[in-house]
Amino acid sequence: MFSHYKDIVRKKVEDHNYRKRFSRGYGSLSGAVSNSSARQQGQLTLKRPSHMYSYSGPRFPLLSRAACALTLSLTRSHIIPGVVALAFGKMALSQPVLADSRPYMPKMEGIVTRTRDTGELLSAMARSVWEGITLFIRAVHLAFLFFPATALAPFADSLSIEFRRRWLSLVRRTLEKAGPAFIKWGQWAATRPDLFPSDLCVELAKLHSGAPVHGFAYSKASIEKAFGRKLSEIFETFEENPVASGSIAQIHRATLKDRPDSNSTRKKKRDQHPVKHVAVKVRHPGVGESIKKDFLLINFMAKVSNAVPGLSWLRLDESVRQFAVFMMSQVDLSREASNLHRFRHNFRRWRHVSFPEPLYPLVHPAVLIESFENGESVARFVDETEGNSRMKKDLAHIGTYAFLKMLLEDNFIHADMHPGNILVRLNETKNKRKTFFRSKPHIVFLDVGMTAELSVADRDNLKQFFKAVAIRDGRTAAKCTLRLSDNQSCPNPAAFTEELDKTFTFWGTPEGDVFHPVECMHQLLDTVRRHKVNIDGNICTVMVTILVLEVMHCCKTLN
Repeated sequence: MFSHYKDIVRKKVEDHNYRKRFSRGYGSLSGAVSNSSARQQGQLTLKRPSHMYSYSGPRFPLLSRAACALTLSLTRSHIIPGVVALAFGKMALSQPVLADSRPYMPKMEGIVTRTRDTGELLSAMARSVWEGITLFIRAVHLAFLFFPATALAPFADSLSIEFRRRWLSLVRRTLEKAGPAFIKWGQWAATRPDLFPSDLCVELAKLHSGAPVHGFAYSKASIEKAFGRKLSEIFETFEENPVASGSIAQIHRATLKDRPDSNSTRKKKRDQHPVKHVAVKVRHPGVGESIKKDFLLINFMAKVSNAVPGLSWLRLDESVRQFAVFMMSQVDLSREASNLHRFRHNFRRWRHVSFPEPLYPLVHPAVLIESFENGESVARFVDETEGNSRMKKDLAHIGTYAFLKMLLEDNFIHADMHPGNILVRLNETKNKRKTFFRSKPHIVFLDVGMTAELSVADRDNLKQFFKAVAIRDGRTAAKCTLRLSDNQSCPNPAAFTEELDKTFTFWGTPEGDVFHPVECMHQLLDTVRRHKVNIDGNICTVMVTILVLEVMHCCKTLN
């Protein structure tokens, strides 16, 4: 290093002396016009500084430009370049003098490169500091927001039932105020009765309805940015008020003006239906970055909850680990379009089951345009206590066989099949008598951003589990349940097997036969939760989907 530094200083002194001699001789050169070589040398010397300090490359951010100006100003000093040379290991002044005795000027490329690297480093440091500040502010806000529910959690089990009901409502409202990541976590937790108590799951299921909305101006800007066209060039009509909103995106109803499709057959079909009603799903502003930041805080809060006696029974750390797999799956709307395309292909021959059609190429990670599907929520038919018995039976058959096809034939399962994502459409015919006696309802599955696929071993194990449940074999069911996770951490498998065997034996008696299969499944999952039996997320999705179908009165079909 020191020898290298001596060479630099020596060359710097030589260059300084040379500049002095050249500056003294340049006055005489300017008067002697006949000396062409001297004139060329002087012109070259004048041109090089102007070339050095005139940069027409790409513009840098403000911080980078400041670093660039500082670096260029330091190059005029005789001391600073030597110090910089020690830091970078080399310097432009260490290059040999040109063979034709032209005065050497340092090249700009190296200075610009170092300036750019320095600017990018400072910009990255500034962004990191700013993100840390915003994350800290967000953490403080969430701490104040969750403090009431957290402080009352130890008393949720010990006090009255009314107090627990109010506490559950407080938890739900707190998650709604916390933002999309926490709403999504609550929706996912509502489908995990193996991890959370059933009353908490019922309360969190209410998060499926009533999500915040964003303004029309943002939807318009997102659509135009995604497709590079004005809104009026894509749609004939566009409803500014959304027809529905979720934690990730909201849906506008619109009429497509011109469906861009290169396929001639589809063009012919489009000409027959020049106007088509579509659903425009627009992602909420900043939801992706917000979810990523909030997940860091959720993970931290889950780890801290293990030290709180009143919250340890929730096993939040385990649920967050499993939730991480599904959390970002719905943020990319182009992935949902791909899932829709796959489901439509799998059910292309089914008359009574359908999925929305993604309208390519109007598909983007932030915007998805799909066919608008009319229908009523399946909850309306399920909640009716009287009448529609034939309709309920038809819905049970169609829903059950559609699910079994997803599970056994396609191994591609809708992982978010709550009643809000299932529409029922009645066939319209002119003959009312034929419609009443013979027509079957049509089921439309929506919101397929979350899907599940099982391995061959998991599918076989799940089949054995359902068979054991059907024949009331508690020990086999317990053995299959313990195999539903690769990382099983049940502290006492023998106690779990013994309790499940007694429960199944009771269900086989005349007294236990009165229990509805939905109640039996909930009781089984409650036993799983109390004994801390791990169940992989994909497998639990299948079990919860069966519960949804059971609620649709399909227990006879399953049996």
